[in-house]
Amino acid sequence: MKNIHLTYLNGPDIARLALSNDEILAAVEQGLLAQGNGQTVIEPRVHLTPDPAFRGHFNVLRGYIAPMNLAGVKIVGDYVDNYKQGLPSEMAMLNLFDPRTGMPVAMLDATFITDARTGAITALGAKHLARKSSKVLGHIGARGTAYWNVRLLNHLFDFDEIRIHSRRPESREKFAARLEQDLGKKITITEDWESCVRGADIVVEASRLEEPTPLLKTEWIKKGALVVPYGTMSAVELSLTDIMDKMVVDDWGQCKGGPFGSLRAHVNAGKLSEQTLHAELGQIVAGQKPGRQSDDETNLFWHRGLSLSDIAMGHALLQKAAAMGIGQQLVYA
Repeated sequence: MKNIHLTYLNGPDIARLALSNDEILAAVEQGLLAQGNGQTVIEPRVHLTPDPAFRGHFNVLRGYIAPMNLAGVKIVGDYVDNYKQGLPSEMAMLNLFDPRTGMPVAMLDATFITDARTGAITALGAKHLARKSSKVLGHIGARGTAYWNVRLLNHLFDFDEIRIHSRRPESREKFAARLEQDLGKKITITEDWESCVRGADIVVEASRLEEPTPLLKTEWIKKGALVVPYGTMSAVELSLTDIMDKMVVDDWGQCKGGPFGSLRAHVNAGKLSEQTLHAELGQIVAGQKPGRQSDDETNLFWHRGLSLSDIAMGHALLQKAAAMGIGQQLVYA
């Protein structure tokens, strides 16, 4: 038997590939399209908490995309104190396989993938559910995924005002400086949640709370806004879903179960259910369900992170790497 090789893309490789905003959005949208067309398999994520004292856990995401001929498993750590050691809170590895034989195809550093695909899902949700004329963004949180939320949302909407807030002043100031340099526009740092959120056209809640705490008040959300809450721990009031015209998720199978998620209490209370859910985003991308239909709609998009988005990003990176001659071939067997 001849040697079996797999492709390894490390962090520097992926940085050299430098996927553009449009390449990221296109890759993730292809994954959503396949999902909407019933050409995928998604296994709900599972968690591993090695020791509560470590203040972190692992998420294991699994999926299959038929048009890309890839199955994948991503393992990502989520450790809230990593900043104290100068480490990202989320570090990840993506393994891709041939779904017909089980043969390993590739291993990729998935830290960038995790951040960028999360921002892409946020932006694509807004593409279909926010007002086209949205000009004010209110963003809570400054972790790794926050940068790509703002960058890709701004790429689609070219905001007049971007407000940000996070718990630690040093993190929000560093975040604002990076955004101002990369986006070339003024970023407004707010001292509290209300001044960040009230009256914004698009509200993204990506906080990192230790336990559920309703810091985002329903009364601050203006009519016609889009709210995207996706923190691990809920930061919204139970009444948030009461004002929504459409509620959309990335995958109902993983949103309806498990201990974590920004709308866990809403699912448990029956406020978000199969009856009240408007659609999964993939159904809207595939044209099976409508997105926003009027400027008066107040909409909500909850995403927990799709294995399909990781696999789609991995597919795009592998294709570009092959074209550019980047990456290493490792002997598997």
